[in-house]
Amino acid sequence: MKEQRLEDLRKKLADVDERIVSLLNERAKLARLIGERKQQMGKEVYDPAQEAKVYERILSFNHGPLESKALKGIFREIISASRALQTSTVVAFLGPEASFSHLAALEHFGESIECLPEDTIGDVFAEVEKGKAAWGVVPVENSTEGPVKSTLDHLLTTPLTIRAEIFLRISHALYSREGDLKKIKCIYSHPQALAQCQDWLRRHLPLAQWHETPSTAMAAVMAAGEPAAGAICTPLAAANNALKCAAKGIEDHPLNTTRFLVIGYGMNAPSGRDKTSILFGTPHIPGSLHRALSPFARLGINLTRIASYPIRERLWEYLFFVDFMGHAEEEPVCTCLRELKGYTSFVKNLGSYPVGEEP
Repeated sequence: MKEQRLEDLRKKLADVDERIVSLLNERAKLARLIGERKQQMGKEVYDPAQEAKVYERILSFNHGPLESKALKGIFREIISASRALQTSTVVAFLGPEASFSHLAALEHFGESIECLPEDTIGDVFAEVEKGKAAWGVVPVENSTEGPVKSTLDHLLTTPLTIRAEIFLRISHALYSREGDLKKIKCIYSHPQALAQCQDWLRRHLPLAQWHETPSTAMAAVMAAGEPAAGAICTPLAAANNALKCAAKGIEDHPLNTTRFLVIGYGMNAPSGRDKTSILFGTPHIPGSLHRALSPFARLGINLTRIASYPIRERLWEYLFFVDFMGHAEEEPVCTCLRELKGYTSFVKNLGSYPVGEEP
């Protein structure tokens, strides 16, 4: 009797699967028509503001038992596959493949992208600027190690804008050929990863030598060639190089998170829940920064980040990177930016984009 009941449930499940496949293909046809219309109108196929609205709408339909995070992950791949039917989505990132930047790109765009791994952050900006990639993914700050200077350097001069942000929870693990912690004599990884695990490494491997690599993925390649070497890298990089796990969760701070930016040409329309990033300079006189920030306070605009940036050619003078809630085309942000120009030597709008989901 129970066996018959199980078979009945499986039959119902198969019927549901058939309807899901039919609906997915119907959705894909509609998405392709939308893509054709967008191209006729000269619009981008990937629209961060519109996709943010789609996710918000989808999650509003959810009444369980699927968790919202799981449902969003499913639809991320549906949207990614639908986008691939419309056009090839080429994404440049700090590589090689299996790096944290690669994982961030997959987290945002889904699996149906054409990957363009680059050796440096500057190369990511260059490939997007030259049109070899439509989009770039670059790290901008880590919750424990602070801003990524190379990204800030390029945001100063690039014609690209910030089109989206991605928050990626960084849980580090140590891998080696044998997976034996006691046999590891040297450790390869990116400088940021080594810094984020330094206390753990000093406690558990005090005699091991550290070697910096351009990426965590390259660290895995190096460790694969040495029996006494370990690598702090992603699980994907470890699997690609046949490495075994020697220790998990070795990051010094359990909430370690890196924020990535999606960069590209153009500006986003408002999504309804946006963040804006700007860069400004102030005159080298007392109280100039206080005056520059006064419009934000008066208009009730929430600053989420402010970072000073030294001007190389001028000793003790600084630029300021600022993130705040709201879209540059909407009030009160529009009024604030207009007033800000009166208190600064210059202002550069780096972009308004949908607020990323923090882990």
